[in-house]
Amino acid sequence: MSASLLGTLTIGQAPRADITPILEEHLPAGVECIHMGVLDGLDRDTIARRFPVLPGEAVLTTRLLDGSAVILGKSAVREAVQAKLDQLEQLGCRTIALLCTGEFHGLGCKRAWLMEPDLLVPPVVTALTVERQAGILVPLPEQMASEGAKWRALARPPVYAAASPYGSSAAQLTAAALELKAQRADVIVMDCMGYTEHHRRIVREATGLPVILSNALLARLLAALL
Repeated sequence: MSASLLGTLTIGQAPRADITPILEEHLPAGVECIHMGVLDGLDRDTIARRFPVLPGEAVLTTRLLDGSAVILGKSAVREAVQAKLDQLEQLGCRTIALLCTGEFHGLGCKRAWLMEPDLLVPPVVTALTVERQAGILVPLPEQMASEGAKWRALARPPVYAAASPYGSSAAQLTAAALELKAQRADVIVMDCMGYTEHHRRIVREATGLPVILSNALLARLLAALL
C-alpha cells in the first residue's frame, strides 16, 4: 500500500473535471490518484431506481460525466459510499478523500486515512468565524435544514441561501450571495464540492466578503497530510 496513493470518491461520476484541477493544484508532486464515483457506469434510469428521493428524506445533488446534475436520496447514497470506500482501500489507497460535503454517519476505513469534509470544514469555519456571522451557500433549498446539524458548533446560528453549482446562472449565484449579505453574513462558506473558483469569484465580487471554498480547503488539508 503506497503512502502516495490517494483515492477520491465523489457521489457522482468520476473523474470530476470541476474538482480534480483544484486538488491537483495543491497536492505534492508524486501523489498518484485513483478517482471513483458512486454513480460510475450508471445511466439516469438506473440512478433513479437505486437512489430514489423518498418523501421527507434528505437529498444530495451531484454531477455526471456529461456535466448534468442529478438529485439523490441520501439514505441510499450512504451505503453505496461505504462500499466504494472499501474498494478504494482494496486498491491500495492509504488516504481517501470524500468529495461531498454532505453529513454522513458511521463511514470508516480499516487502514486508510479517511478525509470527510463534513467533519473537517465546519470546525475550521467555527475557529475562523469565532463570534462573526457565517453565511452558508448550499445547492438546494432543502439542504438548509437537512445539512444544518453540522454547523451546530458555530457561536451564532448560520444564515443560508441556495444556488446550485450545476445549473445556476451567474445572476442566480449573485442573487443568493447578496441574500446572504443582506442577512448580515461576515463570511460566506460554499458548502458543496461542486462550487469552483469561478463561482467563488462571482460571490466575492458581488459581496466583497471573504469566501471559503470547501473543496479548496479540503485540498489544502490533504496537501498538509500527504
